[in-house]
Amino acid sequence: MERLCLVWALEKLHYYFDETVFDVITDCNAVKSLLRMKTPYRNILRWQISIQGYRGNMTIVHKSGNIHKNAYGHSRWALANTPENPAWVTQEENHIEGICVTDIGTEFSNQVKESYKMDKNCHIL
Repeated sequence: MERLCLVWALEKLHYYFDETVFDVITDCNAVKSLLRMKTPYRNILRWQISIQGYRGNMTIVHKSGNIHKNAYGHSRWALANTPENPAWVTQEENHIEGICVTDIGTEFSNQVKESYKMDKNCHIL
């Protein structure tokens, strides 16, 4: 499942990773073996082909789950930041103090709207 997650992320977020050197840090040995398998099953072969373009730019690093404390942060229910929580952090949270909103101008806004009307691909949407 973790291998499929990597393939999905690279396909959906390819514009962030294109021509960028990056590391994939995982606690799953199967992900690390994804590019090294000699005779994979059909689905894994398709996954290998789909991520082939990242082969020179991507490094898959295995990090033990004991060391990799945030490995399952998104899939687990978050505990409140209280002293009873073993991962309690004593620092305070930073809250947003203000938001700056700017006006792009009516003329520019109208130009954008007109360009959408003239673009046949945007009109289909």
